[in-house]
Amino acid sequence: MSRSANFVEHVMRWLSRRRPATRMRIGRTLGRLSWWLVRRRRKVVMRNLGLCFPGLPERERRYLARQHFAALAQSIIDRSVLWYGSPEQIRELVTLSGFEHVTEGLARGPVILLAPHFIGLDAGATRLSLEGPAASMYQVQSDPGFDALFRRGRTRFNDIQLVSRREGIRSLLRHLQAGLPLYYLPDMDFGARGAVFVPFFGVPAATLTAPAQLASNWGAQILPVLTYWQPDTGRYHARVLPPLRDFPGKDDPAAAAARLNREIEAWVDASPSQYYWVHKRFKTRPPGEPDIYD
Repeated sequence: MSRSANFVEHVMRWLSRRRPATRMRIGRTLGRLSWWLVRRRRKVVMRNLGLCFPGLPERERRYLARQHFAALAQSIIDRSVLWYGSPEQIRELVTLSGFEHVTEGLARGPVILLAPHFIGLDAGATRLSLEGPAASMYQVQSDPGFDALFRRGRTRFNDIQLVSRREGIRSLLRHLQAGLPLYYLPDMDFGARGAVFVPFFGVPAATLTAPAQLASNWGAQILPVLTYWQPDTGRYHARVLPPLRDFPGKDDPAAAAARLNREIEAWVDASPSQYYWVHKRFKTRPPGEPDIYD
């Protein structure tokens, strides 16, 4: 393991042994500092908020952006418990409701747990992993030490299967056919391959068609999983919703992808500061359109 990864591991282990109030104080400090230290990402956040909430005054967008950095920083600090805390600590940090939908869905056939990119994404995934095995796709880290750190942290319980995004959807299909629920992230920009340009908050966004294809071709049920952080308590709540009705139905892949984006918009509106605004969601542009983030 690299020195930097080894250092991060020691810090995370130390944080996992701290009291929740201490972790929250550290998270607040990190959130305030990150607003000034990561200026490039701050510009990305402000650009995304300007595109998605054009009617919001600049002052309110800046306030929302600061709230986002506070929530994001806390989620990074709390990852220490997810990776090194006991199951009891994790259950105390992350509550769960709606898991009966997973159990009932698996009795009927394949299940995809659709998890949009909120800052509580890892908290929800870890809490669900305490309930049973699953499979998920992940992005390989460029540093092998950090990659090993991430893999160990996310596969602690119940034989979680991680599939590298480089392996593609076929590897995930094997786990789906084996009866494992797939924890699937539908709203990142990975380029035009396997995606269509459909609106997200009114802006054309490269959106994956895989959820619709898996539902159509393999009869997979799409169960949304939403995990929100509660700033007043410092805890997270992961909620599994019932399967999306009639999805994709008679919709073609583009229409189904647009429907998913509309669903995600509604979930974002419930807590706009907790969506993953630091991601360049609109990086890939339709042919002929300029770079939004330049």
